[in-house]
Amino acid sequence: MVMWVFGYGSLIWKAGFNYDDRLVGFINGYRRVFYQGSTDHRGTSEYPGRTVTLEPAEGEVCWGVAYKISGKEDEQTALTYLEVREKQYDKKAYVDFYTEPKASTPAVSGVMVYIASSDKKLNRNYLGPASDEEIAKQIVRAQGPSGPNRDYLFQLEKALLQIGCEDRHVMDLAKEVRRIISESEL
Repeated sequence: MVMWVFGYGSLIWKAGFNYDDRLVGFINGYRRVFYQGSTDHRGTSEYPGRTVTLEPAEGEVCWGVAYKISGKEDEQTALTYLEVREKQYDKKAYVDFYTEPKASTPAVSGVMVYIASSDKKLNRNYLGPASDEEIAKQIVRAQGPSGPNRDYLFQLEKALLQIGCEDRHVMDLAKEVRRIISESEL
């Protein structure tokens, strides 16, 4: 039995579980957005941080990494770990994963991905869309058990650039956060 998991946020740079293979690629029909509140890792209940989730978006692609996990023991360990780590994400989807932009056939089908839905009844931490400035201000202020929210954003930006992805939403937010930080230091 083999399980594949798609990472589009912190899983890109920090898997936290054993895996047999790591592929760089993308999924179709989604875009990465900083719409999920984090009260357990990058913020608190009082000052939620913002982390990424996926939003359905026709014609868009979301780059990230897919991890191959084989063996019943490694699979169970990874699932147990992910269920705790991703507990604020209320949905799992199984998607096709591509490694080549022009490919018509996926490299791997049935890749599991965690998604934080916009349904406030199921996902009480969903923050939703806001201006880049508003999101950036929240990111600058928030800090949780896993560290400052800005570190999450900057690590995501770096990890995406390392895999050859220039995600406009992430890069614009990182630029805005740096602007706010530099202005506060004046």
